[in-house]
Amino acid sequence: MSAGGRDAWAELGAAGERARRLVLKDLDEREIAAFDEEWSAWAHDGQLAPPGDWGVWLIRAGRGFGKTRAGAEWVSAVARDMPGARIALIGGSIEEARRVMVEGPSGLLAVARATERDAMRWQGGVLRFAGGAEAFVYSAAAPETLRGPEHHMAWADELGKWRARAGAAAWDNLRMGLRLGERPRVLVTTTPRPTALMRRVMALPGLVETLGRTRDNPHLPDSFVGAMIADYGGTRLGRQELDGELVEDVAGALWSRALIERVRVREVPRLVRVVVGVDPPAGTEGDACGIVAAGLGEDGRGYVIEDASVVGASPEGWARAVVACAARHDAERVVAEVNQGGAMVASVLHAVDAALPVRSVHATRGKAARAEPVAALYEQGRVAHVGAYPALEDELCGLIAGGGYEGPGRSPDRADACVWALSELMLARRGRVGVRGV
Repeated sequence: MSAGGRDAWAELGAAGERARRLVLKDLDEREIAAFDEEWSAWAHDGQLAPPGDWGVWLIRAGRGFGKTRAGAEWVSAVARDMPGARIALIGGSIEEARRVMVEGPSGLLAVARATERDAMRWQGGVLRFAGGAEAFVYSAAAPETLRGPEHHMAWADELGKWRARAGAAAWDNLRMGLRLGERPRVLVTTTPRPTALMRRVMALPGLVETLGRTRDNPHLPDSFVGAMIADYGGTRLGRQELDGELVEDVAGALWSRALIERVRVREVPRLVRVVVGVDPPAGTEGDACGIVAAGLGEDGRGYVIEDASVVGASPEGWARAVVACAARHDAERVVAEVNQGGAMVASVLHAVDAALPVRSVHATRGKAARAEPVAALYEQGRVAHVGAYPALEDELCGLIAGGGYEGPGRSPDRADACVWALSELMLARRGRVGVRGV
């Protein structure tokens, strides 16, 4: 099909259901079959090869995004356009490569066109395409098998699952063998994991990256997507497996991802006290304001129940957000740090609600030192997160024992607000907070 024809099929695929029916009813069986097999008519944007002279294309996306289908369609197009091509297919194991990349429901055999399928041969770990191109299956667990063979193109699947040493060696051997033709290329399709090889690939100069989430695939049932988000949305597993995020732990951090997952709960008991912690912006330029609500359960455990933080709000804007959060949870008190704003912080809050019970506190230690006793409460299982708070949790996992911060943003505003709230609830009477009341 000509490039213009492919564009026409793509436009038809992007049209609404009613428009497609009107056009398709006037096509004969041959034309309908051609439309059904034209990948550009059905692919969503993240599944189509990017333009330009790239060497490595990384599709880093959640499960169900359509990574395998994108890989199989890309390899099939290469085989059509380059009849003599030698293509490497690398999976975590030979079995995974065979079962997913070649024989799977979205694999190379399944996506082949009807006119090509009878002429394809799959035998002895080699798939021979109708036009003469060949695809060779390799295991990332056996890197020596990639030492020597030369290829024009390669498809590496689930790189995040490759074993550490063997996977790194397999990647190096693959890249050194991509020396046929004028423009060797490799497509990597994976749900990310925080491995050294994953970080190496993501840091490659000239890398073209496609990011995607499970819910970006319009062909998945809404019920499935809804159930996955309800069960895993915002958790570490969900952010990795559904949203395609690379979620890492920072060396020496006070909180780890595993620790937060361990204390995550779905329901909260009756709360006997609720406090809203506030870390106000340093100035009036619209920086972030950390606002976190936490409650003390009748079981004696602390519960983080909302991250209501706002970014880019005026003093009146963030003050209103604090007041609204306190009202939603019938908070007994608002604890607000005044290191930066002094008396102005309480004044701004009282300007919105004169009756708001505000306790102003002045930190006498750094953020990390102030957070250490609160992190210990998590370790003891005495604090829980009711639901998931990705932005807050990223900041908690960026606070380093002994001082320092290596999380997102310039300052852990949300984490500091959380520490203030939990300290007030669970540590204030013990004199362990490093706080002087004002």
